[in-house]
Amino acid sequence: MKKWPLKYQSAKIPKNGEPGSFWEDRGDRHHCGVDLYAPESSEVVSIEDGEVVEVEEMTSPEIVPHWNTTFHIIVRNDSGMFCKYGEVSENLVNKGDIIISGQLIGYVGKVLNQEKIDHSSPAYIQNLKARHPSMLHLELWKNNPITVHRQYLGGNWFAEEKPENLVDPTEYLRSIQDKM
Repeated sequence: MKKWPLKYQSAKIPKNGEPGSFWEDRGDRHHCGVDLYAPESSEVVSIEDGEVVEVEEMTSPEIVPHWNTTFHIIVRNDSGMFCKYGEVSENLVNKGDIIISGQLIGYVGKVLNQEKIDHSSPAYIQNLKARHPSMLHLELWKNNPITVHRQYLGGNWFAEEKPENLVDPTEYLRSIQDKM
């Protein structure tokens, strides 16, 4: 049975075009996942049974000054899809771990450092400054999730054409939310 990825039940799935929605146009980039806004340190759980295939740093102030350090956890779900749980502050699993649906795997991170956001930051970051500093960024991939690529950075794709193996997670999440 699939589980909602956050113990924080009030997180809303953004509608198409809203901040944090899938393939949101951010001017010079497109958003590769769905952002579920939740309080910092909210528990992140595995949606499905699967195997952890990667745990790596996702954002860092060394890459973009207004970012805090966060991590991503990629799980190959038993259904065959790859789920990337991003912008996690602390992960509780390691590569190779077999996990079950509902298992605690990490905590929501605070990706944005509001003190470092100024007029030179992208407009969508300036708009998020006071509203949504912490979130779970969730991506869904058919296979071979992209984490390192010249057109990919921090959950964003810097080109018009979407990677062919990237899947919109909106309906997947709605199907889980409807059963809560």
